Amino acid sequence: MKDLLVVDCQYDFIDGTLACGNAENAIANIIALINANPDAKVYYSADFHDEKHCSYIQNGGVWPVHCQAGTHGAEIHKDFYAKILNPQQRPNEANIFYKGTDISREEYSAFEAKNRAGEVLSQVIGNEVTVCGIASEFCVRESVLALLNSGRKVELLRDCVAWVDEAGHVKNIAELEKIGVKIS
Repeated sequence: MKDLLVVDCQYDFIDGTLACGNAENAIANIIALINANPDAKVYYSADFHDEKHCSYIQNGGVWPVHCQAGTHGAEIHKDFYAKILNPQQRPNEANIFYKGTDISREEYSAFEAKNRAGEVLSQVIGNEVTVCGIASEFCVRESVLALLNSGRKVELLRDCVAWVDEAGHVKNIAELEKIGVKIS
């Protein structure tokens, strides 16, 4: 594994307003994977919204308030900081890429997410990408599709994802496999 994209492993998707199935297991599996691959480059995406974001129900969207900038729900799970052995693979200013920062645009995919220095994920991530994270049928799926459509080889780790709806997750995995994503 060369490059690993960890999608949206934030508290609101783990035990918050949009808690997903299998989230804690997925996080434990992702951390074990990272520790077993100390040379892999790890990139993190983070949903990061203003209170006026269009995805929120009160602003005309379909989701409850989630991953609002400056809240606990927007933070990446503490175990990524505490349990990853190689400090360079832990979330940091250079490898966290924020999406959903434009209040007028829904942004499931991490492909165009930016880090604090303004670097765009699609311009720094490699040509072979392993993807994991939350949620399988939404942000993970759209990130995988964008990477695949850019000509990259993409692998999705079945044991390292969480989902909004398990049936939707199973359908998503089958669809992605049909279009050329390696499912492991």
